[in-house]
Amino acid sequence: MKQHAEKEILLPTLLCDKKGNLNPAAIGFARKPIIDSNLTGHMMRKKKWNYWCVYGDEILFSATISHLDYASVCFVYFLEYETQRYFEKTITLPLGGKLKMPTQVLETVSFNNSEMSINITYIQNETHLVVSIPNFDGEVLRADLVIHHPPSDESLNVVIPWNRKTFQFTGKHHTLPTSGHVTIGNRRFIFSPQESFAVLDYGRGVWPRQATWNWGMASQLVRGRRIGLNLGGKWTDGTGMTENAVIVDGKMTKIHEDVLFEYDSEDYMQPWHVKSKFSKQVTLTFSPFFERVAISNAKLIKSEVHQMFGYYDGRILLENGETLVIQQMLGSIEEHIAKW
Repeated sequence: MKQHAEKEILLPTLLCDKKGNLNPAAIGFARKPIIDSNLTGHMMRKKKWNYWCVYGDEILFSATISHLDYASVCFVYFLEYETQRYFEKTITLPLGGKLKMPTQVLETVSFNNSEMSINITYIQNETHLVVSIPNFDGEVLRADLVIHHPPSDESLNVVIPWNRKTFQFTGKHHTLPTSGHVTIGNRRFIFSPQESFAVLDYGRGVWPRQATWNWGMASQLVRGRRIGLNLGGKWTDGTGMTENAVIVDGKMTKIHEDVLFEYDSEDYMQPWHVKSKFSKQVTLTFSPFFERVAISNAKLIKSEVHQMFGYYDGRILLENGETLVIQQMLGSIEEHIAKW
């Protein structure tokens, strides 16, 4: 038994019809960010986010701007691999203030208040990520990063249909060479485009009240090749679509099968096993070295994330028949349970 191949979308397409429901022509995947997420209506059910994660030589740095309809939630975190120093700062604004979330994956978006400013500016194949926080773990944080989008690179852009009224467009862009620096207090971390890679998780959709997902990802230089892994589970199961792909030097192999995540939810630091449901296309083990826990429990929103950072080992079969061997590849994997 195997899953059917998903439809590939080749022309610019609107996510929604005039009523704000899912446009059936948008169901599928695209190798370029050509889906316009023109979300309207569905009061209080729309979820929009731009999550960036940059893997540097010494630290991992992440910044997110999100709008959940009844609040905007913006957060920044960093992890120093060697010392495991970690800090996260979150700002929540009821009703979202004046935050406007764009409909195109690579459009400019920014959030600014006295406690945190995140500016994500896209211009000519580059994203400029500039973050400023006056009090970040008692220190001043400033980040100035230039993320390069190689024009010929493919990316994963998928529409997941639960039904006409609940659906999600996700854009996952991997192995984007990144330069610049992050300064925390008197320490400065330099990012070089040969070794540092950014991952974008762009989401726009209308979600059910409760959701659970797994997401595994990595973007690294492995033996001279830029490799990006994107694997998702639970939330896409049974929809006929997946967010599973591997991107090697900008060329994407779309994995049409569901992927199963096996892990110990009593102890997330135990190894995780990730494998394709029907074939041996994906066989990976993930060994964590750090657990990020983010729990929010406001009256309307409950969210619990266990995001593990660690290393992937295993094999993935590519479209061209090659077996890609993964060894000690730095990445992350997570379980997220949301009631929103």
